[in-house]
Amino acid sequence: MLSRVYGQGIHSHREIEKDTNTLNHFFANGRFYGHARSYWSGTVNDGNLSDAFAWGAGAGIGYETPKFFKRFQLGLSGFFMFNIKSTDLAKADPLTGQVNRYEIGLFDIERPNDHEDLDRLEELFIKTHFGKKSLVTIGRQIPQSPFINPQDGRMRPTLTEAAVVDINEWTNFKLHGEYIWRISPRSTVRWFEVGESMGIYPVGVDINGKTSQYKGNTESKGVGIFGATYRKKQWSIEFWDTYLENIANTGFLKAEWKSKTVAGKNWFIGGQLVKQNALGNGGNTDPAQAYTQSGATSTVISGRIGRQSSKFDWYINATRITAEGRYLMPREWGREPFYTFMPRERNEGFGDVTATSINTFYKPIKNLKIEISGGYFQLPDTKNFALNKYGMPSYSQINLGVTYQFEKYLKGLNALLLVVRKDEIGETYQNERYVFNKVNMSHFNLILNYHY
Repeated sequence: MLSRVYGQGIHSHREIEKDTNTLNHFFANGRFYGHARSYWSGTVNDGNLSDAFAWGAGAGIGYETPKFFKRFQLGLSGFFMFNIKSTDLAKADPLTGQVNRYEIGLFDIERPNDHEDLDRLEELFIKTHFGKKSLVTIGRQIPQSPFINPQDGRMRPTLTEAAVVDINEWTNFKLHGEYIWRISPRSTVRWFEVGESMGIYPVGVDINGKTSQYKGNTESKGVGIFGATYRKKQWSIEFWDTYLENIANTGFLKAEWKSKTVAGKNWFIGGQLVKQNALGNGGNTDPAQAYTQSGATSTVISGRIGRQSSKFDWYINATRITAEGRYLMPREWGREPFYTFMPRERNEGFGDVTATSINTFYKPIKNLKIEISGGYFQLPDTKNFALNKYGMPSYSQINLGVTYQFEKYLKGLNALLLVVRKDEIGETYQNERYVFNKVNMSHFNLILNYHY
């Protein structure tokens, strides 16, 4: 009996040894990951203007192989989603003729009422590791730069098809470079050439007040990005350059400092400088169809001071976009990095902007965070078309956000409630097109995410 058992043990050991040389064993040592998401969004507009709501749900799974040939990895992921229930997202508001702005973005903005076939192959890449911690990633991936980023404000993030190099050979210094040739913006399921992706979202007006015509007419060979980051002790300094061929170049410099922690608290100071210049013909030889005008330029300065602790953080922020021209960056690609940014509104497309805001974050218990933020955004007049692309009046905004991270059996699940209120400060000339989905409105989000 003992010899038979012992023999079985040897046999099993040999089988295991043999199994380590198989493809099954190789793939079993990779990393599976997944994401399920439920997103309810609702907007209540002023007076007789149309209200809207939508509830979407979806799930996805991804896989990344272990290293093979000591330095290579493959990865892929996909996601599908459903429109569980919503108002008619393609129906224009009777008073303004404008369509929905927020809820339409939960699904496919090109097919607002399509409840099926909302799936996307999101990641498909090969990684090559070199040096100590450096790597090259080629293929479909999640972007991570100041102006092209996931912008997690809808059902699915923005994705890019690119070649990305991250050099991490030094303790305090990192270099980043990438070339992007295709983009799949959030609120879409298709992949677009770089120029083709510009104009999927509302295009606003040109500097003469006529509807912009750059959608489908923008020519660019791609986006090149260079980034350098230095971090040591209390300092963090970043420089990024985003080169949108034939359209614009955007330089971004950020410096931040934290004081030493005393009694669990520290001070925080940050500053940002953005300089943008038009390139080539701005996207088209016909100025009426160009994304930006030849010779256009803009400058943005943003600053922050605050106090941080384990329980409570507060920040005072200010941003100035000069009057020399519009600051432009395709909204399809990512959220803006300015300190005064508040979720569900942006200052892209404007010049001559003075923005101030206050952020407070309270963490009464380990897994709960409460945010209360308020901002005052002084924009150019809605009829100043040269500096106001989207006909947005000056406005105030208040955000309430509550985030809870579950534990134990529900570890990986988090919930976010976001309530946004925006009110007009500037002149709207009794024109509801300057009000609908812009000001005098309340917006609600309830988002559940489960990562595994």
